[in-house]
Amino acid sequence: MAGGKLTPRQKMINLMYLVFIAMLALNMSKEVLTAFGNFNDKFDESNKLTEQSNETLLSALNTKASDEPAKYGESAKKAQEVSRISKEFTAFLEKVKAEVTEGIEVDKETGKLPFEAMDKSTIDEKWFAGDGYSARGTEIVSKIDKYVADIKKVLGNDVKYGPFIKEIEKKFSTADITDREGVKKKFLDYKTKGFPAVSTLTLFTSMQNDVKNTEAGAYNLFLGNALKQAASMKNFQAIVVLEKNAYFQGEEVKGKVVLGRYDANTQPTSFKGPGKIENGQAVISMTAGGVGEQNISGEFGFLEDGKEIPLKFEGKYVVVPRPNSANISADKMNVVYRGLPNPMTISFAGIAEDKVTASAPGLTSTGKGKYNLNPGSGTEVTITATGKLPDGKTVSDKKVFRIKNIPPPFGAIGGTTGTVKGSKSRLEVSQVSAKLEDFLYDLNFQVTQFTFKVPGQPAVIVNGDRVNAQCKAALARAGRGDVVTISDIKTKIVGVTANIVTGKTAPVVYEIQ
Repeated sequence: MAGGKLTPRQKMINLMYLVFIAMLALNMSKEVLTAFGNFNDKFDESNKLTEQSNETLLSALNTKASDEPAKYGESAKKAQEVSRISKEFTAFLEKVKAEVTEGIEVDKETGKLPFEAMDKSTIDEKWFAGDGYSARGTEIVSKIDKYVADIKKVLGNDVKYGPFIKEIEKKFSTADITDREGVKKKFLDYKTKGFPAVSTLTLFTSMQNDVKNTEAGAYNLFLGNALKQAASMKNFQAIVVLEKNAYFQGEEVKGKVVLGRYDANTQPTSFKGPGKIENGQAVISMTAGGVGEQNISGEFGFLEDGKEIPLKFEGKYVVVPRPNSANISADKMNVVYRGLPNPMTISFAGIAEDKVTASAPGLTSTGKGKYNLNPGSGTEVTITATGKLPDGKTVSDKKVFRIKNIPPPFGAIGGTTGTVKGSKSRLEVSQVSAKLEDFLYDLNFQVTQFTFKVPGQPAVIVNGDRVNAQCKAALARAGRGDVVTISDIKTKIVGVTANIVTGKTAPVVYEIQ
């Protein structure tokens, strides 16, 4: 197309043809890149499944070694060493893969790498130096060679492992490779140099797959290619099964001891209950019910002779209240006040609130576990609490509280107790009140009567809580420095229906300024 004299029209046609070929090649390139990415994902999935299978094989071999150490003990040691070597090498390959994808962001929607955009090599400058390897390239090849050497060392010189050794030497060979043109190239040069990043990523994911398969092959060789987990009694465990999982002191404990075996290969076909199946057993996961005895039940289904056989289970457990506060009491401070609705919480640990009752003179229930005690005459009151246990039996307890009268309040002028200073005009408009400071209950006192005494003047008895005309007349004759005494203050408590008698209210004095 480039030779001879061409007309402008022919040149244009040729140019369009080249563009078409380039576009076709571009589309094909994206398809190839995606194909590599798909292969990488397939290898990743296969690696996970093979790893699970290998763990089962290794566990089975360890069980065999426990049952028959003379026969399988040495093989189990070899398998454990193969597992260790393989895990270390797989972890190294994972770091190599991270190096290949460094700087490439995962697609937020799909959670996958953008395979179609991974068309450039990301490691040429890191792994190669001229026609040879860089220090990093040499390290990668050395790690591959070391893996083969370590596996061969574990297997030893036993001739029965000969074919297997040849296979892994071939799989993990890092020898130079001759290309189609007869040019000999180094292993990484031939496999990765100038290749798209997705191709290099897939190469090392494939190598991880070879490692997993090498593990599986070794385990099967160690087990004689016909492993079945032994049904040894050492695989069974004596299990104590009680009727419930919490008991009160003195309560009869009932249950049984059974032989059980945890077998990951015994998978039920169905399960109904509060949990899920893991390794052949139901792992319970649920929220505890209300306080008291609760039931737990369900059913396994196993396939036998083409039919599903149901296996029901049932058990009990006891829910106790979560400890969120300490039970701390001052033995000499168990006091309730006469005439007041003293609030109380009464409960038994491990017994539901609706199964607990309490009684005492003046005790009334205000809700679940909540009570008010309004004691009457006397110096003591005894509260008796009774709880009903899940087995129908009852328990009871008693506690004695001392009954005390409400302490006397202090007189106050303008809300201030003790000695108050101010002008005569202020006293004339101030309210006489009573306060009970530092008391457990917030009580409001209303003054109903008091005695008003100005030095040198007759005392005035006032009904109410403010000075009257007689008080003001006496106050008019007082001078600066005179002390007015307000005493014999009579009060009543606001908001309390009972006629509560308190001690004598302390007087308050007012010094005229």
